[in-house]
Amino acid sequence: MSLFVLRRFLTLLATLAAASVIIFLVLDALPGNAAQMLMGADASPDAVRALAAKLGLDQPLAYRYAHWIAGMAVGDLGNSYAYGTSVAALIAERLLLSIPLALLSMAITVVLALTAGIYTAANHNRFGDVGVMSLTQVGIALPNFWFAILLILLFSVKLHWLAAGGFAGWDDGIWAGLRSLLLPAISLAVVQAAILARVTRSAVLDVLREDFVRTARAKGLSKRAVLWQHVLRNAMIPVMTVMGLQFANLLAGTIVIENVFYLPGLGRLIFQSIANRDLIVVRNCVMLLAAMVITVNFVVDVLYAVIDPRIKVQNL
Repeated sequence: MSLFVLRRFLTLLATLAAASVIIFLVLDALPGNAAQMLMGADASPDAVRALAAKLGLDQPLAYRYAHWIAGMAVGDLGNSYAYGTSVAALIAERLLLSIPLALLSMAITVVLALTAGIYTAANHNRFGDVGVMSLTQVGIALPNFWFAILLILLFSVKLHWLAAGGFAGWDDGIWAGLRSLLLPAISLAVVQAAILARVTRSAVLDVLREDFVRTARAKGLSKRAVLWQHVLRNAMIPVMTVMGLQFANLLAGTIVIENVFYLPGLGRLIFQSIANRDLIVVRNCVMLLAAMVITVNFVVDVLYAVIDPRIKVQNL
């Protein structure tokens, strides 16, 4: 098991290194001048050059990359060009919203998807199965930003139950913060839940056709007992694959929803920083999101081996 985890961890480090190189080269090769953007179109060339030198934009690419990596190693992400404050502090402040939003969305996704997937598999080819699968097809086709607008019209404009946007803040209490994130979380979860429900149904149906399931039923176990005690564990590997990818997508895909609901999260910070050509903030935010995605995939790989020990044997 330790050798399996070590190999996966080395792969994680190599992937992070490759991602850092790609992110740095792509962002620093973008057309435009961050110093010119900050100074304005009417700024003199001498003033623009002076600001570029102050920001280190006149240094060679290799030096700037090495300086960025060395800073990340000690937690120094530099200072924002536009905000004039620490990038680490900006990101930490925005993560206090984005991570709870992603976690709440994932929790809603898992509850809806597993419930629907297990129910439809247990009632295969019956009315409930057809009805729920039809709903999931609609869910997959819904753009989450459009569904978010519908939720705002219903729960904010018509019913006045929840706010249409903004974030109350955690200082007002956990419940107030969660109320602010509920509509955005549902907007993000609907499409993901529809996809995961279909994957769960297919995985459970595949396992239900295995010989050991028929053996368990022949020994007198009820259908419910077989489903919960034997089928689900074996069906969870493909489900966990999709869950890991979906959580990574939720972490990285909140930009549109955060702008729809005017939430001061990481996605909105990236959007604003791109508009300001605040490359140091964009670079660190994108690297953080890439690191989160890569780390989630690593955790999923390890969980595979916990659920099914055959996986680590096959990969040694």
